[in-house]
Amino acid sequence: MDRFLRIAIPTMFSGIALALLYWLFSASSKGSNRDPVAKLAVGTLSKLDLSDKGAPAPPAPFVDGNGNIVHYQDFEGQAILVNFWATWCGPCEREMPSLAALQRSRGSDTFKVIAISVDEPSDHDYAKTRLSELSNSGLDFYTLAEGPEGWNVVYDSGAGGGFPTTILYDRDGLKVAKLEGDTDWASYEAVALVDLISKD
Repeated sequence: MDRFLRIAIPTMFSGIALALLYWLFSASSKGSNRDPVAKLAVGTLSKLDLSDKGAPAPPAPFVDGNGNIVHYQDFEGQAILVNFWATWCGPCEREMPSLAALQRSRGSDTFKVIAISVDEPSDHDYAKTRLSELSNSGLDFYTLAEGPEGWNVVYDSGAGGGFPTTILYDRDGLKVAKLEGDTDWASYEAVALVDLISKD
């Protein structure tokens, strides 16, 4: 029995030590600990989804406030925050002032907020007026292209699970993250994220 204990006890402690080392190594080597975007997925950005990070922005068209067809690729060189919203969506309206604040504080040649209304075509005028009210004229109006294919920009972006949904693309047109639901885009984490993806 003594011989068994002399072998079993050190073996048990060695096993515990190896398990602890494995746990520490795996915890420190996870991508989220090295990914600067993942480090910002806290507080108001705790729902940030990085699962499609690196996917290229889709080519599907949408429409600007003057009725011109635009694509994400038209904003080449700018990081963009694309927010899908609607006037019938309370959380969408609730977060719009913070999106406008983010555009005012960080909007530049390297960053832009693009608020795309998913309202029905018959409600576009109202949606345009409402966006102006909610953002204090701080955001440009965009909407879906006419017809069923107009929704392609929503689905191809990875949205469509509910509104508001926000997708962020870096200056190379690659997806950074998605966030479903409303949040405070004027928060420290959100501003830090925008600064990170829009820097030279």
